[in-house]
Amino acid sequence: MITRLVQADYVAGHRVWLRFDDGASGEIDLAGDLEGPVFEPLRPVETFRQFTLSRELHTLVWPNGADFAPEFLRQKLAGR
Repeated sequence: MITRLVQADYVAGHRVWLRFDDGASGEIDLAGDLEGPVFEPLRPVETFRQFTLSRELHTLVWPNGADFAPEFLRQKLAGR
């Protein structure tokens, strides 16, 4: 089954509230996942909160091209 993110709302810091097409929802903190050349630029909160929900990719995307796989986000939500 393909995981699809259907709603994403900024909470605070590096936390977002997510809802998936399977009904799962909740808040996750991505602060610990902002490593590497694509994700490190997202560390400033002003930059992090510029994410949008891609209707094509069904996940969070940022203007610099960074995105997290929806499966990763769903797994992170399940493990919180």
